Amino acid sequence: MRTGATDWLLVLAGLSAGGCVARSQEVTVRDAAGLRQALAQAQPGARLLVAPGEYEGGLYFTDLHGADGAPITITAVDPSSPPKFMGGGSAFHFADVSHLVLEDLTFEGATGNGLNIDDGGTFGSPAHHLTLRRLTITDVGPRGNCDGIKLSGVDDFRVEDCVIERWGDGGSAIDMVGCHRGTIEGCTFRGRDGVSGTGPQTKGGTSDIVIRRNRFENAGGRAVNVGGSTGLEFFRPALQGYEARAITVEGNVFIGSLAAVAFVGVDGAEFRWNTVHLPLKWCLRILQETTEPGFVPCRNVSFAHNLILFRSDQWSEGGCNIGPHTAPDTFRFVGNAWYCTDRPALGPTLPVPEQDGMVGRDPQLADPENGDLSLRDGSPAAGKGHTALP
Repeated sequence: MRTGATDWLLVLAGLSAGGCVARSQEVTVRDAAGLRQALAQAQPGARLLVAPGEYEGGLYFTDLHGADGAPITITAVDPSSPPKFMGGGSAFHFADVSHLVLEDLTFEGATGNGLNIDDGGTFGSPAHHLTLRRLTITDVGPRGNCDGIKLSGVDDFRVEDCVIERWGDGGSAIDMVGCHRGTIEGCTFRGRDGVSGTGPQTKGGTSDIVIRRNRFENAGGRAVNVGGSTGLEFFRPALQGYEARAITVEGNVFIGSLAAVAFVGVDGAEFRWNTVHLPLKWCLRILQETTEPGFVPCRNVSFAHNLILFRSDQWSEGGCNIGPHTAPDTFRFVGNAWYCTDRPALGPTLPVPEQDGMVGRDPQLADPENGDLSLRDGSPAAGKGHTALP
């Protein structure tokens, strides 16, 4: 059957115990109207295949629900030639959705957020079980609080193998507000010229997030912002006394940025087995931006087994910036390797003594001029940095 710009293929998949025919849907769409029509009819297990070409952005979808083991999937007909969604306030905006997969799509030139997914303002019923895979999101904004991906009230999600480049100068590569149980893995983040904005940000009560094996290339003033500053009415769940909790940042490569990581109003995080190469001012920041009654000071962070290379003329405050209303004495530094490329004897200034740290030994990177920050055989920094993540 042919309906407008949408081709439908219904594949019989068997019978349920009650005798009803179970069907999976595979749909090819060739324009934005066809995509809207296909999603309006999509049932759990539907696969929407988008043909190559350019499509208008600014698409809004709500109340889409796949099922466990049968998500609704929007993907490319040809992953080597992904469809490109151009412009719009957000290229795609999904509200109140679950069991949804987006893969092999490109979003370019949105004026607000590249991709926006939220709970539709119903804080008690988050969007959930989402996978974003092999998306390319570029040139968002460019001015103001414009995010590559905006997630508000989203639980149980994965962001895998995506490329996010040049989000808004006051925004984040991925802005998570009140999100829980998520993983960001295998992605590349490239910021704009200058050092404004942040890479991924976890705030507004966000918890249980893993940021693993990504590459950050000049990804804003704070390549990862663990915590942040959120209006009290936007916390999900209601105020818990922290911006973020149980955030793990591991196995990543950080190149440039004012700071590789900032911990802002955090109650527990781990930063481990990362490689930080030539930050422009600090390696890490310890900050508190939300100071209303009931909020704990930024605290309880483990910083371990990282490899940090820096220059003495780009190393303010000993590489660790500490703001007021924080609890830096609760931080723990273990087994990090610090190497100043122009003054090897120079090390960090940390708020507490480090256990088993190493200062001043050349880690012998494979080919840093061409972006290869792995270690040569026999490196004294073996067991540290991104290549050592178990």
